Amino acid sequence: MIEGRARVFGDDVNTDYIITSRRKRENIDPQYLRKFLFEELDPNFAATVQASDLIVAGKNFGCGSAMEVAVTAVVGAGIRAVIARSFSRTYYRNAVNNGLPPLMCDTSGIREGDRLAIEQASGMVVHNLTTGERVSAGPLPGIMLEILEAGGLVPYFRRYHDFRTL
Repeated sequence: MIEGRARVFGDDVNTDYIITSRRKRENIDPQYLRKFLFEELDPNFAATVQASDLIVAGKNFGCGSAMEVAVTAVVGAGIRAVIARSFSRTYYRNAVNNGLPPLMCDTSGIREGDRLAIEQASGMVVHNLTTGERVSAGPLPGIMLEILEAGGLVPYFRRYHDFRTL
């Protein structure tokens, strides 16, 4: 189970809103970049982010460029998952490859600061511990679950040396 505090953003959160292009030109170390996470949308976000926070967004999260650093900066801040109505395909795949669970579900009932729990036992369910609401998230393919469980694509390949047949 993954549990944390909701940090809520809206629709069409561009990768340059997650981490600006000027910052990635300075340094691509996730521990450095975490200080500037979402600075264009919320200048106070980086100072208030806590390990185990969960990003919650509307539709089309991670649109824009395909830069992987938009995921690694989120992981570097200790964020445990991103929950959105939908993702850009590239951000979704980069998230899985870096061990960051991307969950798709209706996020309209989640507010800033709500306590959330992601239950994986019987399919992916987002349980809002603040309101009591439960929302089913779209299922992740088996290979993606295995990559996430390994901690990302590189740890997966270190363990299995290839894609396993599921």
